[in-house]
Amino acid sequence: MFYLAGVINAFLGLYVVIEGRAFLSPDIVRWMALFFFVFAAVDFWFPRMLKKKWLEAQAQRARDEGGRMKDGGGRG
Repeated sequence: MFYLAGVINAFLGLYVVIEGRAFLSPDIVRWMALFFFVFAAVDFWFPRMLKKKWLEAQAQRARDEGGRMKDGGGRG
């Protein structure tokens, strides 16, 4: 879902840059394009960060469970 939102934001940013000049001031075009491109970048960066954090949490969980199994303790 994030990637789809990123593509949409990138297209909206391009639309503002290309078509916005006809009816908006250059300053507004610049800020709107910056807004859309920043959110597009976040939409592509955020899922990678979530996956990285999830993999780190899973590795930590596996290490913790492996340590409990060696100690002879179970859950609880």
